[in-house]
Amino acid sequence: MVDETGARIAQRVRLERDARGWSLADLAERSGVAKATISKIERGEMSPTATLLVRLAGAFDLTLAGLLLRAEGGGDRVSRAADQPVWRDPDSGYVRRQLFLRPDHPVELVAVEMPPGGRVAMPASSYAHIRQVAWVRSGELTLTEGGQTHRLGAGDALGFGSPSDAVFANEADGPCSYVVALARS
Repeated sequence: MVDETGARIAQRVRLERDARGWSLADLAERSGVAKATISKIERGEMSPTATLLVRLAGAFDLTLAGLLLRAEGGGDRVSRAADQPVWRDPDSGYVRRQLFLRPDHPVELVAVEMPPGGRVAMPASSYAHIRQVAWVRSGELTLTEGGQTHRLGAGDALGFGSPSDAVFANEADGPCSYVVALARS
């Protein structure tokens, strides 16, 4: 079952694909996501994981947040807490809140709540046009990027290096809360 946000994401993926004149096969080739999976997402039969959305967004030359913002239709200068889009990854269970994003501003902020045992893998392609910093607010986050593992506790921050595959994981017994600041390069 796909919720209201999922339905808007499904519609946005279809609109982005159609705007470029791409077939399902074109998007599948550019994103590395199976054509059947894209079709299910677009028809609202499947709620995409964060990893799938990052791959689709990358194919459209967007960040995950950019794709979600377009799906939500936001863009005011003030990002009111009540209006911030929240999305739950059906695979890992992590909850992502878009704190701030504007197409005309180079910085975006995302807050994430990662449950114990939660894990999300992001391909290097999702970092091709951005630089980012992860700051742990509470709990512990294990972040692996470019083959190097970093264990971050409350208050720790990590500035990412060159684009490489990354894994965000909560290997602790309690939840982890962190903020990601992204800047377009």
